[in-house]
Amino acid sequence: MKHKIAQGEQETRIFSAEVRAYTPEGESLPHLTGYGAMFNSRSENLGGFREIIKEGAFDEVIDQDVRGFFNHDPNYMLGRTASGTMTLTIDARGLHYDITPPDSQTIRDLVLTPMERGDINQSSFTFIVARDGDRWYEDEEGIIIREISKISRLLDVSPVSIPAYPDTTAASRGFGDFEKNKQAMTDGLEGQEQRQRRQRQLFLINK
Repeated sequence: MKHKIAQGEQETRIFSAEVRAYTPEGESLPHLTGYGAMFNSRSENLGGFREIIKEGAFDEVIDQDVRGFFNHDPNYMLGRTASGTMTLTIDARGLHYDITPPDSQTIRDLVLTPMERGDINQSSFTFIVARDGDRWYEDEEGIIIREISKISRLLDVSPVSIPAYPDTTAASRGFGDFEKNKQAMTDGLEGQEQRQRRQRQLFLINK
């Protein structure tokens, strides 16, 4: 059974995975590198459900024009794929980014120095799920899972200093639909069992 999120709705997720600053050999400007998303890893509890991003989810967006912001703030532009100051690659672990940020004191103070100290260690990305690009199910432990298999738009990838709770407004509606359908199925099964019991009782009475 499919549970669709309204098309075009932006969502934001946060991952912790080796976000760091480094200076490549032969270059003078430092880079920012890390993973914007990790494959096949369950997210934190997003309000009653967890998410898994499957391999292949970013295959159709890897060549899009994607921005790299700090804390998702467009006032702090770190890089952009269209200008060549940010590159995105996909490997077995997930969506990897490498950014050459502006050589400015503001970026050094806000981003580079805290990252070198280990104060910034998380990334976040903003995306739109493709039509039929996700599915919902309940695993063997009774945990509700949203599995994302295809993303239609990748808007930005951002190192973040204080991650806010992920924006799950769109996904939460899909979760609500899943719960309603699950309850309807349960009610239907219970009603069917009750009808079967009544039929057995009538059969025994009339025997």
